[in-house]
Amino acid sequence: MKTHFGGLNQVNESPSVDSPQTRATSRIRIQIPVFLRGYDAKGTEFIELTRTLNISARGACIASSHILRPGQTVHLTVPAPATTTSSLVPSETPPIAAKVRRQQTLGDLKVFGLEFLRSLE
Repeated sequence: MKTHFGGLNQVNESPSVDSPQTRATSRIRIQIPVFLRGYDAKGTEFIELTRTLNISARGACIASSHILRPGQTVHLTVPAPATTTSSLVPSETPPIAAKVRRQQTLGDLKVFGLEFLRSLE
């Protein structure tokens, strides 16, 4: 099975290719390390170092080893290097709140489509 992360649909549906007319903002296929914080399906709080598979101003597709529920809120934080002395570089990156919108299982990999609660634009 050829894997394509350009479009993420519900479980057991094949990924779609989005046309420019169906997306409000375009996706960038890039793997960015992120800390994912939330509650799993059993209600246990977790924090996991994972990665994005693609990202846009309004959301991201991420991989996770946890089971997330559609509609639940999670938080993403981009790991940052040690604090710099420059006032031009922020000392930390605030967490990005997002809702789980879609999920898909690809073998052992769980992939989730997230919608940011506030656009990054």
